[in-house]
Amino acid sequence: MEQFIIEGGRPLAGTVTPAGNKNAAQALLAATLLTDGEVVLKNMPDIGDVARIVELLRDLGVRAQKTGDHEWTLCAGSLHKTSLRADLCSQVRGSFMFGGPLLARHGRADIPRPGGDRIGRRRVDTHLQALEGLGADIQANHIYRMVAERGLKGADIFLDERSVTGTENAVMASVLAEGTTVLNNVASEPHVQELCQFLNRCGAQISGIGTNELTIEGVQTLSGGTHT
Repeated sequence: MEQFIIEGGRPLAGTVTPAGNKNAAQALLAATLLTDGEVVLKNMPDIGDVARIVELLRDLGVRAQKTGDHEWTLCAGSLHKTSLRADLCSQVRGSFMFGGPLLARHGRADIPRPGGDRIGRRRVDTHLQALEGLGADIQANHIYRMVAERGLKGADIFLDERSVTGTENAVMASVLAEGTTVLNNVASEPHVQELCQFLNRCGAQISGIGTNELTIEGVQTLSGGTHT
């Protein structure tokens, strides 16, 4: 069988530059849908999942251009649709995170069932619970049809599990919701914190970052910004 054989006892030396976190990158790309300003994202990993998310954004009408080594410049000033392509969604799990920002800013989203890594059962119940708690009506078949005709409203929501992407979806939906949202039992991983910090830099009002309770004061609009 294949194996690694490690002979210890030798000192290590050198410099390593960490690549950008894939899970943070996908959420940050989805968050660009919340603003009509220009967003510059740096230290983005050059991987297939990022490329698929960018393809999804472009298909909706987002202007996305690679402007440097591991750097993307994006602007979601206007979209020509809010329905995602099924063939692209089947290739990347992060496509489901488009639901929150599309609902928050445009009042509707059609999200085909996501694909991505096959690592066992990966439920989306936490996403749906949070979005419905904020006032969205969701009909699910092979496509999740999400509508918030009167806009999203702040609410107190206790997530049924500490899902990273479920937390991120709920946060993105809440930042433009009317009123105050309190999210309990949320994930607090570094990439969740990074998304919250980016949104605050763009004008959101999120407190409790790094804990399992987030309080979000809804704002009317977000501006663009730069994030590494």
